[in-house]
Amino acid sequence: MAAASAHSLQSTPSTLNLSRTTRATTARSPNLLSFKNSINPVFSQKLTASASHRRGFSVNSQINPADSSRPTKVHELCVYEINERDRGSPAYLRLGQKPVNSLGDLVPFTNKVYSADLETRLGITAGICILIKNMPEKKGDRYEAIYSFHLGDYGQISVQGAYVTTEETYLSVTGGTGIFAGAYGQVKLQQLVFPFKLFYTFYLQGLSADLPSELLVTPVPPSPAVEASPAAKAAQPGATCPNYTD
Repeated sequence: MAAASAHSLQSTPSTLNLSRTTRATTARSPNLLSFKNSINPVFSQKLTASASHRRGFSVNSQINPADSSRPTKVHELCVYEINERDRGSPAYLRLGQKPVNSLGDLVPFTNKVYSADLETRLGITAGICILIKNMPEKKGDRYEAIYSFHLGDYGQISVQGAYVTTEETYLSVTGGTGIFAGAYGQVKLQQLVFPFKLFYTFYLQGLSADLPSELLVTPVPPSPAVEASPAAKAAQPGATCPNYTD
């Protein structure tokens, strides 16, 4: 009994120390919780603003381009492209290495561009056609064409799309410079004499102003017999656009 009492007395300080430690820890816990819940209000505002900014960026970055404020008025423009056999064009590069036209053949080209009434030399076309399919049953080919119309001080129009040598096709207008800056839309290509005479009707959108009247002339009806006027062919003064591209 005496031994048990002695043992009990010896263990009491440890029990008391443990009890005091537990109470001290419990007493400090509210302070820790209080610290976590007392975030600096300025810091909190910064976090909220940052999260809001990220959400706003995510929404703005997914705006549909079709919903933009680009002008949608359609401006119609007609021009002739004529190969007068004086520019070494076209050049046919048989990369397919076959005796007949085949996939991968390249055709760089450049031709002269005239106004729709054939009275004014406007500039040139410049680009390349990539052969996609030879169509012997139709006696023609299908190309993917990438080229531009360079029209002196007026600027430049770029187009891309299918060029089928046996039929009319539509190409996309992919951009422009000068008065054609911001241009989009499509262009109708009419084959008159392959590959020497073509007639184009542009349906341009995105322009900031109307086209100048000197480009909006009455077209000569497209036919295989069309020819530019002698003055336009010779690029005489008054028969060219300002600083026409050659």
